[in-house]
Amino acid sequence: MDISGYNYPDGLYYDKSHGWASVEGNTVTQGVTEFAQKISKEIVYVEVPRAGRTVEQGKTFMSMESGKWVGRIAAMVGGKISEANEELEWDVAPINDDPFGEGWLAKIEASEPGELDNLLKASDDEFKSFIESEVEKFKDILG
Repeated sequence: MDISGYNYPDGLYYDKSHGWASVEGNTVTQGVTEFAQKISKEIVYVEVPRAGRTVEQGKTFMSMESGKWVGRIAAMVGGKISEANEELEWDVAPINDDPFGEGWLAKIEASEPGELDNLLKASDDEFKSFIESEVEKFKDILG
């Protein structure tokens, strides 16, 4: 789905930190949106989390850096990290080039699947309004 010129694939969950999550069974794959990548300009470093670590929804579990800032990434669901995209430690290009594909960050075995209800869908009016306000807020960066 296109919202204000940015791609938000249907079937994913989103948060207000510009993260996305896909769900397969009990596994939630998490990444950052195209919009997050655009306002960052270029991600240059990712602190890859370790597999086996327990995370809580809304709590920071990793960080990434662009040339101008360090961003903290919060878990979109609570559970245990089953896999981290370790390739990003050596090459962050996938986040910049393919944030919804090869640029995924981590896979979490969700302990409370009901936490997905705290997230948004691209078709939600609240999410559309949020993205429109974010585009306005960051218009100078987005050029």
